[in-house]
Amino acid sequence: MPLCVYRVSSEGSVRNQGKLGYIVDGRVIDSAAAGGPERLANALELSAQDLKTALDGIKGADGVPLESVELLAPIDWQEIWAAGVTYLRSRDARMEESQEKSVYDRVYDADRPELFLKANIFRTSGPGQPVGIRGDSTWDVPEPECVLVINSAAEIVGYTVGNDVSSRSIEGENPLYLPQAKMFDKGAGLGPVIALAWEIDDPANLPITLVISRGGKVAFEGKTSTSQMHRTFDDLVGYLFRYQDFFHGVFLMTGTGIVPPNEFTLEDGDHVAITIDGIGTLENPVVRLA
Repeated sequence: MPLCVYRVSSEGSVRNQGKLGYIVDGRVIDSAAAGGPERLANALELSAQDLKTALDGIKGADGVPLESVELLAPIDWQEIWAAGVTYLRSRDARMEESQEKSVYDRVYDADRPELFLKANIFRTSGPGQPVGIRGDSTWDVPEPECVLVINSAAEIVGYTVGNDVSSRSIEGENPLYLPQAKMFDKGAGLGPVIALAWEIDDPANLPITLVISRGGKVAFEGKTSTSQMHRTFDDLVGYLFRYQDFFHGVFLMTGTGIVPPNEFTLEDGDHVAITIDGIGTLENPVVRLA
């Protein structure tokens, strides 16, 4: 029974403005109307136990059919951060692309992880919304990632699916260009829902699948699992919360273990589908930004 951010068709089409919903038996309960948290930010201000108690209290409320609503990116006031070089495959790929190969080898083995700010609500695309590739990049890839949903007390309260769209050509030219390779309009995909932490049996062993389609045919397909990560979720959260607070919670993309071959690049019109078992499938078309 996951959380979502949603709107119904009669509420217009303002991007990424929606209600907090709780999905129970194929129906979406308006959390605020049922006496639960009003917004996701309010939910992530609660402890994990208090959030579970609040959601248990609204399970019996009336809802609307899931198929009658539009699911949006499940985010409001939070930042999205990301961790890099957390899988061996990611380390190898970034060494292949880079003119400064040893940087990524050192990061992979270091105690301190690579952490960077990725996006906010205005740069994030939800289910079915286009993700972007930069107009000044020649080599672009999706990065399918398990995303931690973390409350203000640094507790992992949920998981969702993320797409850390990246320019390998820009980052490969110089590691200091990382912000331009990672941060741009429509540069992050998020959703479709937030699976609650107490309903995921083994988050350290979640299968992840990526399928990229082009012209109705599969152009690339890959698989990995969170069991292949070089770092633990708790380790990443611990470093993220060092000397900074997230009063309304935060999202943390945990890195990718699926990297298309070097000759592959995303193109305008591609379709990206990322599935994480127990969470769901995030699907987005690709557009090249003008």
